[in-house]
Amino acid sequence: MSVLQFGVELYYLVMALVLFFLTLRREPQAAQDHRIAFTLSTVGVVVALLCLTQQGELFFRSYRVDLFSQIFKLALALGLFLVLAISRNLPSIEERNHAEFYLFLTTCTVGMMMLVSAVELLTIYVALELSSYSLYILVPLRRGDDIDVEAGVKYLFFGAVSSCFMLFGLSYIFGATHSTYLSDIMARMPELVASPIGVVGLILAMAGFFFKLSIFPFHFWAPDVYQGGAHQVVTFIATASKAAAVALLIRLAVLGAQYGYHFTQILVFLSIISMTLGNLVAIIQKDFKRMLAYSSIAHAGYVLIGILTLQETGLASSIYYALAYLVMNFTVFMVLTQVAQDGRDLKIAELAGLYHRSPLLSMSLILGIFALAGVPPSIGFTGKLFLFTSAMNQGYFWLVLIGAVNGTLSLYFYLRVVYAAYFVDAKLPPIYLSPPMRALNYALCATILYFGVAPNSIMELARAAVRAVL
Repeated sequence: MSVLQFGVELYYLVMALVLFFLTLRREPQAAQDHRIAFTLSTVGVVVALLCLTQQGELFFRSYRVDLFSQIFKLALALGLFLVLAISRNLPSIEERNHAEFYLFLTTCTVGMMMLVSAVELLTIYVALELSSYSLYILVPLRRGDDIDVEAGVKYLFFGAVSSCFMLFGLSYIFGATHSTYLSDIMARMPELVASPIGVVGLILAMAGFFFKLSIFPFHFWAPDVYQGGAHQVVTFIATASKAAAVALLIRLAVLGAQYGYHFTQILVFLSIISMTLGNLVAIIQKDFKRMLAYSSIAHAGYVLIGILTLQETGLASSIYYALAYLVMNFTVFMVLTQVAQDGRDLKIAELAGLYHRSPLLSMSLILGIFALAGVPPSIGFTGKLFLFTSAMNQGYFWLVLIGAVNGTLSLYFYLRVVYAAYFVDAKLPPIYLSPPMRALNYALCATILYFGVAPNSIMELARAAVRAVL
């Protein structure tokens, strides 16, 4: 075993240990805690880049390091870095809890990094629970009214139920194949085509990842958690955790390729319901974060379009869209944290006059929103184009048509945000952005546009990653 093969996880374990010692201090030092956490996360991105080409199997073949897993670990490292970049000001979390906030973000990241490399059922389950329980603690940290406690309880309750479903499904898969290793399961799955136990077990096992992605019918937690959690916590849930869920969903979906029609029909149904429900309910939302929650449900349906093709191009498109979603969704949440710097929940109407208050923030907002809506030449448009093209090539014409109609529906509530920011005047003071924050805005805007116009490098990397799984 090479240390570099487990280098990313080891680094973040050490980072979590350092942050744990920070939590033991009698007197909180919030500014110093943030500097340490942010510096460590910056180095973490470099470590993830250095370990990108590592390959191998660890821990008695239960842990696979390949290009697929390393790409998602880099995405998770980048997600943590971006969230900590906007976490210098945490008005909705008590100062004495700031070190714990950074600690549990890091332990959640470690869990998700283990999740994307796990190729054994029990390892998958333990890694998923490590990441989930860290988030269960982070959501109720927000101070203020009782909505944070309600959100935390709902998140814990739905998470526990989905975990039970998943564990039940994993036991079915083990009972049918007599192995907990995904490689053994993949080899023995074709023998069980005539038996429903394999399909039922696989669908139940995927419930945990449906919960992470807020796929119907495991989506009920999303609106309340998005509204009740602190902005930075919700940003992490809406970006990094989605990427990790897509990674494991792809690994498990490949197992279902042997089932053909029946397996894909289930994914088609979930995709259609998630897209339609998310977009229709988002139309009537007035709270900005609740609107983004229902938007995330719809986008999870889009990701499933690529996964259900069970082909290299479709799976690569899902990877591309997951990475694109991380960038464009983070851009919108970054604007939210800068406009509501006191940590309050923001109504869509409260974005009025943003163009006059901060032209740079309004530019970031419109690019992020248009990318989520799939407007060219953004990274969101290119991602949807890849997803729809791969589905069309597999004969899913009606699914692509429904996806296109849902994309048109989403324009309504996305344009409400743009209208409030650009065409509604409000006499409010300008928003000051520090030089690092201005640089982050420019970098995100450039990323959304550049990879929307020139996606080949990311797409080829995604194809190579999928070949490692297939």
